[in-house]
Amino acid sequence: MKRKSTIIAYMLAGALMSSCTTNTQKSDKKFEMEEIIGKSSPKIENGIMTPEVLYSFGRVGEVQVSPDKSHIVYEVTYVSIPQNKMNTELFVMKADGSEKKQLTHSNSRENNPRWINGGKKIAFLSDEEGTPQIWTMNPDGSDWEKISDIEGGINGFSFSPDEKKVLFVKNVKTQPTAADRYPDLPEASGRIIDDLMYKHWDQWVTEVPHPFVADFSEGKLQHAKDVLEGEPYESPMLPFGGMEQLAWSPDSKIVAYTCRKKTGKEYALSTNSDIYLYHPETGETINITEGMPGYDTNPQFSPDGKYIAWQSMEREGYESDKNRLFVMDLQSKEKTYVTEKFDYNTDAFIWNADSKTLFLVSCVKAKTQLFMADRTTKEVKPITEGVHDYVSVALGEEGKLIAKRHSMLQPDEIYSVDIASGKAVELSFENKEILDQLTMGKVEERWIKTSDGKQMHTWVIYPPRFDSTQVYPALLYCQGGPQNTVSQFWSYRWNFQMMAANGYIVVAPNRRGVPGFGMEWLEQISGDYGGQNMKDYLSAIDALADEPYVDENRLGCTGASYGGFSVFWLAGNHNKRFKAFYAHAGIFNLEAQYLETEEMWFANWDLGGPFWDKSNPVAQRSYANSPHRFVDKWDTPIMISHGELDYRILASQGMMAFNAAQLLGIPSRLLIYPDENHWITKPQNAILFQREFARWFNQWLKK
Repeated sequence: MKRKSTIIAYMLAGALMSSCTTNTQKSDKKFEMEEIIGKSSPKIENGIMTPEVLYSFGRVGEVQVSPDKSHIVYEVTYVSIPQNKMNTELFVMKADGSEKKQLTHSNSRENNPRWINGGKKIAFLSDEEGTPQIWTMNPDGSDWEKISDIEGGINGFSFSPDEKKVLFVKNVKTQPTAADRYPDLPEASGRIIDDLMYKHWDQWVTEVPHPFVADFSEGKLQHAKDVLEGEPYESPMLPFGGMEQLAWSPDSKIVAYTCRKKTGKEYALSTNSDIYLYHPETGETINITEGMPGYDTNPQFSPDGKYIAWQSMEREGYESDKNRLFVMDLQSKEKTYVTEKFDYNTDAFIWNADSKTLFLVSCVKAKTQLFMADRTTKEVKPITEGVHDYVSVALGEEGKLIAKRHSMLQPDEIYSVDIASGKAVELSFENKEILDQLTMGKVEERWIKTSDGKQMHTWVIYPPRFDSTQVYPALLYCQGGPQNTVSQFWSYRWNFQMMAANGYIVVAPNRRGVPGFGMEWLEQISGDYGGQNMKDYLSAIDALADEPYVDENRLGCTGASYGGFSVFWLAGNHNKRFKAFYAHAGIFNLEAQYLETEEMWFANWDLGGPFWDKSNPVAQRSYANSPHRFVDKWDTPIMISHGELDYRILASQGMMAFNAAQLLGIPSRLLIYPDENHWITKPQNAILFQREFARWFNQWLKK
């Protein structure tokens, strides 16, 4: 894979250094040690995607519009397969997409950009000196200056509207180590555990994030105060929460934050988070969602400061409940359920400048669009249409939105969207050079009749240069979650174009249990693992197997997480439809999973409760459908991969399944990652995954 020459990288880095008048100069040594990870020019043969090409795409991250709406600063992350590293840089462009400029050029990570000083400065995080700290620079990338020196580093930040204070997040220690308890045992590695939630997703819980408020004076952060001083709770909430879970009021007097004020067993059993209003001057804290038992997250004050909006789920313990949009009048305390008439999730939102309407991101029928909602009439109207997924939205110039979107044909790019017409114009073109060289497979929507007579949305992705007179092997893709839509997503692991480029037709159904098709369709899966949704999978692959261009004798099946569970279950219940399986991070034994996982609210809601509750028919049906109970019917080659840092679904689940296949004499392969979690994040591990994935299916489906 070709990359920019090291000489050019040095020149760019040197140009930036010479233009800065910083308190702390960048180290020349860093640039001498290794090539800067930046935009690459991959070798593309015959216009076909390869794993190396897939990992050469620039990944557009956070997008911030300047106060006067004239410019956009944004992140792009690049990958180096040889260095096995990723690097995030900052870029700026005008709001019409012109005059693009790369602001940073180093192997330190620059992210979390924020416009300050009326757009005359950009504040951002950089780990240039080892830990992430806040720096500022001019909009042309010059005059770097470090303004924070927080021990342990900063996870994220935002300036108050008057820019006299800074809200930032850093980790605080909540659990003593063995050495803390016994100073004479400084090398003791044992963990002393007295309660649940001692591990979460991919880490042992010894510290949690807290929001801090600091004064910003004389160009530095000073007098930082912990908003949750002495409290063992987390805010933002792990593992996915960020700065979107905190907000400043327009008058800079209040901080709204999201917090689930529970620990241990209580935390493990509940999704009840709340929105709190904290007054930095007095320390007063008010819970504005008390009595609302589900997730309440992501507060945003209206521009006029009279209202606050947030996302809310109704039922405690149900993490996939409808994500509703609520607004509160801060004076009267009256709450309005804005999306009451809208049967879909609010995935993201922002206020309009009029403080009366809001713009939403929502997935409807497997495509994610922009909508406008009126807080008083509760009317929700679509703005965009088309085959794509919008994933973020911000206010742009008059009558425009700035939004990020992707599809199965293209990774994230930044667009300007006309509010009146919904017309979108691409601005960033980060990956145009690569996309122009690739031949992508056609993506087709189908509606397939299910075993109970309903219509199921299904994506079919064809190999590049598909020829309907030829016959192809096909892969059934089983979605994870389980409550995740197979929308127009672009993935760097489960990439449908990558699968299609290997010569497969990909069948990706939106089976029972996914959002975007109404609450009835979503909720059917809870308590019915191994039930109707499995029949939906078989309906989808059977429908495509009837096509003359699909070889019904060369069908494969794959998926991760709940999709991995689905693969394990289908391996014992497929009636010889499939010739090969691949499962990643899947649940094999539901009884073991109930006691191995950490978020007990999920297991209680989706499985119906513990396996020892013999009086609970829902739970007993769930455990009766555990894949391990059908392993005696396994008769098909199966490959399994798992990460040993996965505490959501322990690697022992994958190992059990592999061991069972080996003992049964079934051709099988195990790909185990000691240093990966529920996902595969390291570049070379990801390339290994793609190569082994293709090698496995090619071995059994292309004979």
